[in-house]
Amino acid sequence: MIKTKKIFFLFLSLLFGSYFCRAQTPDNGDENRVEVVKMAYLTHELNLTPQEAQNFWPVYNNYINEIKQARVQNPDDEVAFEKKAVEIKERYQGNFKKVLGNSDERAKKVYTTDKQFNNTLRNELRRRQNFQQNPQNNMKGNGAAKRQRPPL
Repeated sequence: MIKTKKIFFLFLSLLFGSYFCRAQTPDNGDENRVEVVKMAYLTHELNLTPQEAQNFWPVYNNYINEIKQARVQNPDDEVAFEKKAVEIKERYQGNFKKVLGNSDERAKKVYTTDKQFNNTLRNELRRRQNFQQNPQNNMKGNGAAKRQRPPL
């Protein structure tokens, strides 16, 4: 009976130990969730029809990959990166225009909407990091936390 209890306790310890170790390892879940939210945000803000979305996302993904590649190629030269990014944006604006019904306005909105999403994401990450670093400053009863929130 005691041997069975020891084996059972050892089994539970291994099970919970592996669970907690797994919970602390980073995964791509956050990155995938951000991509899904970004797709939904851009689809909504650009008013993409299902047909437009089907044609838009491959072009947009190629655009993002080229921007990332330009960043990798110019990690320490912001001017060179910005120059390359402008070239990429100018080249892709025509592609976005074709996909979005030959609308200059919607093609230009791709860039502003993308920037708005990235700024919102960055601000949310900062807010969460601040909350983790100073949880007592963000308590419900603290007036400072209430002042930080924008009015609805």
